[in-house]
Amino acid sequence: MTTPFFKTSPDIIKPYALMDLDDTLFQTQRKIDAWDLPMAESENLVCATVNKKGEPLSFMSQRQASFFNWLLASTELIVVTARDRSEIKRVKLPFDSWQVLTHGAIILTADGELLSAWQQHMYEQLSLLQDKLHQLSQLFADHSRKDDSQLVFTPHIDSFNNGSANEELTIYLAIKHAQKNHQALVELAAQLPNLIRDFDQDFYVHVNANNLAILPHAVHKHHAVQFLLDHHLDSQRPSFGFGDSLADLPFLQLLDWYGMPNHGQLHDNLNS
Repeated sequence: MTTPFFKTSPDIIKPYALMDLDDTLFQTQRKIDAWDLPMAESENLVCATVNKKGEPLSFMSQRQASFFNWLLASTELIVVTARDRSEIKRVKLPFDSWQVLTHGAIILTADGELLSAWQQHMYEQLSLLQDKLHQLSQLFADHSRKDDSQLVFTPHIDSFNNGSANEELTIYLAIKHAQKNHQALVELAAQLPNLIRDFDQDFYVHVNANNLAILPHAVHKHHAVQFLLDHHLDSQRPSFGFGDSLADLPFLQLLDWYGMPNHGQLHDNLNS
């Protein structure tokens, strides 16, 4: 059998592009300045997200906007983000395919509906850890109310179907530092295994810039993307993705190709 040589084809098969959002496709003005992004003068920026008041919060440079426009036209763009269902609504960009949200705990279909099979799977996993998540929530809520506390604590909660009814479950816990002290969050992360019994057995910790997340092992972008690849995406279509953080790497490694922006945690770790 002779292996044929490549021939161009008019039949274009769109690849899947599985994309992280924050700090990959857009970022805040503070990070634009810190990273000295090209083509990011204020008059050239494109608003990508708004805050809870509806005010512009994150922006695309002209290059990022061109890249995103190319993704929309040339690929099936699948969102893979830590943003939850409320936070994704503040992203003012058009998405029309699958969305992996809340670090992988939530999968939305192209119609914006919850993927029921994944919902029930996550319910089974998260329900086992609610007591420990509530215990941790109480510890951090009490601490954040102290006058000298610099920690801003947010539990991420969503509704999951147990097969017969919807039930609100805590998914993960997020902590920021009021003064954006990254080192303080790193030191806090080192102390977390001492807070409750079997912490490392049930949870992992992700720290990136001014974000610390305490997540059950069952909640990971990797798990959700693997589920989509196994059950919903066409295995004949090529796939690639981009992400900026170390937490993105496991899901990116499931794809045919992957990359990163030339800034951020993953890039910095590669260069260190």
